Amino acid sequence: MNAQRISRLCDDPYLAPYATSIEARSKRARDKIDSLTGGRESLVDFASAHEYYGLHRTGNGWTFREWAPNATEMWLVGDFSDWKKLPRFKLKRLPGRDVWEGRFSFSSIKHGQFYRLEIEWDGGSGERIPAYARRVVQDKDTNLFSAQVWSPRKQYKWKHKIPSLPKTQIIYETHIGMAQEDPKVSSYDEFRKHTLHRIKKAGYNTIQIMAIMEHPYYGSFGYHVSSFFAASSRFGTPEDLKSLIDEAHGMGIRVIMDIVHSHSVKNERDSLSRFDGSEYQYFHAGSRGYHSAWDSRCFDYGKTDVLHFLLSNCRFWLDEYHFDGFRFDGVTSMLYHNHGLGVNFSNYQMYFDGNVDEDAWVYLALANKLIHEVRPDAITIAEDVSGMPGCASPLSDCGMGFDYRMAMGIPDYWFKLADEIRDEDWPMGYLYYTLTDHRKEEKVVSYVESHDQALVGGKTFIFTLADDSMYDAMDCGHNDLRVERAIALHKMARLVTLATSSGAYLNFMGNEFGHPEWIDFPREGNGWSYAHARRLWRLRDNVFLRYKRLGDFDEKMIHLLKKSKVLDNYSPIRLVDNDGDKVLAFMRGRLVFIFNFNHTKSFTDYGIFVPPGKYRRIFDTDEKEFDGQGRIKKRQTFFSYPVIEGDQQKDFINVYLPSRCALVLERV
Repeated sequence: MNAQRISRLCDDPYLAPYATSIEARSKRARDKIDSLTGGRESLVDFASAHEYYGLHRTGNGWTFREWAPNATEMWLVGDFSDWKKLPRFKLKRLPGRDVWEGRFSFSSIKHGQFYRLEIEWDGGSGERIPAYARRVVQDKDTNLFSAQVWSPRKQYKWKHKIPSLPKTQIIYETHIGMAQEDPKVSSYDEFRKHTLHRIKKAGYNTIQIMAIMEHPYYGSFGYHVSSFFAASSRFGTPEDLKSLIDEAHGMGIRVIMDIVHSHSVKNERDSLSRFDGSEYQYFHAGSRGYHSAWDSRCFDYGKTDVLHFLLSNCRFWLDEYHFDGFRFDGVTSMLYHNHGLGVNFSNYQMYFDGNVDEDAWVYLALANKLIHEVRPDAITIAEDVSGMPGCASPLSDCGMGFDYRMAMGIPDYWFKLADEIRDEDWPMGYLYYTLTDHRKEEKVVSYVESHDQALVGGKTFIFTLADDSMYDAMDCGHNDLRVERAIALHKMARLVTLATSSGAYLNFMGNEFGHPEWIDFPREGNGWSYAHARRLWRLRDNVFLRYKRLGDFDEKMIHLLKKSKVLDNYSPIRLVDNDGDKVLAFMRGRLVFIFNFNHTKSFTDYGIFVPPGKYRRIFDTDEKEFDGQGRIKKRQTFFSYPVIEGDQQKDFINVYLPSRCALVLERV
């Protein structure tokens, strides 16, 4: 065993007994790379299935290929064949292979035409959308999907350089379809024209876009993917998406996407399930191939052709659309045979007890290696709630290689505080622990809430706090105790979460200004309404509403911390966590953050031990422009002075600390 290789992971003494297992997983990934590449090519070269399969222009015409081991006959049908199985569009099986191929003249197939496959197998037949189709469109009358030939004469020309990788990712999570006010499915073009500038002004440096990969059911939020190589056509054309990403890059904003390799929609005509008539082409057979909680199919990560498909999919989005990385959805579900359902990962044995899908672990390690070989500046984020050791550790340290892990315990705890715990019982020490709880070798994405918390059955954080008072008490001239509390805690929660973050911070579109209520996509149960599948930007822009002041607070908070660079270069150092007073304070670089969560008590001279020096107030949550009460003077300075405590001399400052208020001091 290479002791140096695992030294960082095993800095955690609880992992030391599992050193052999950790190394074995890493070796399995290295062996798989050797097996896939044969030592003759790189992993990047291997991940090129999208350049071979699917419909492609060649020098002499069109070439189409599909992998379908169980098929016995196959045709390309479409507008060009009057949707009939014509002999000249019949595909041939390549000798000794599971690949079907057809070659056609330029005159026989034209850009913009629609097509699909007709496949026969022993005992059956069916219509299928090609697995590598790059554009798939839903018919408005029949709701059926068809692939579309997409090869415009004028190829998109990229205008802007990709922005450099920031040390701290300030991520704006978005959904294209619900990004505008109109009750409809909005477009890539509308997002580029109307939403990008808001994100830029607000200070976010990274956009995370949901629901990019084609999905048959709009209300799935993009998580039941059908066509993995097709950007969802319900939002516009491939060129529209490229233009959006290109313009974001021109603004200095990087763009990542949700990539869903944890499962696939179970639809057979429109997706991969029983693609060639077999249950096990892309997925496990039997119950292992079916996700009962998600009603979807589970990939077989041990099959070479499945790895070929998924790894090529990672490379495709980087190459074709210039995405700057991925948030991998459902990593916990991938990693465990029981998908992590109903499991409380309370001890380390659970990561090594045979419940881990070792093939999935290897795939994720390979995906991270590939992505960083294609784009060394790309970022990868794991949505893992299990706390798998090494998830966000380098491959060289026997980790999976993700750059970040979603700190999913943080929003869970914020909503637990809001829902279940009285204000007077909020524990400062445990709050700080939750905000900073991660292994020292990994970076995490911290957040108060993402889209998850506001889906049907949930609420936004501020709506959880204020409830129905938000309907009639969000105008600036109205006094309502629930709204006052909600606004104060909304600001404090965001500031303390961002200020303690370790590598990245995330906010879902609109939540920065307290977007009310919940998210609900059109469905039969709500009369196919778009009322909750849009963003009410007029609330953010109305000077007479408190939403604008919350948005202004978020903007100033982000710009202040970005300018200070303390998130990039320093870790938080705890100064105070007083449960009785409900005061939490910590220092990060030259900034001191002080929070008084006490709902009734203000402190006139609260003593806080600090490094000696002069401190000045630069920001607080109680400013009137942010809908506060203005209880703190803006141009205050504080001089530390020494006290003797035991045999030590310490310096401290006395500060005025109003209730439900946070302030930021800068050491001059």
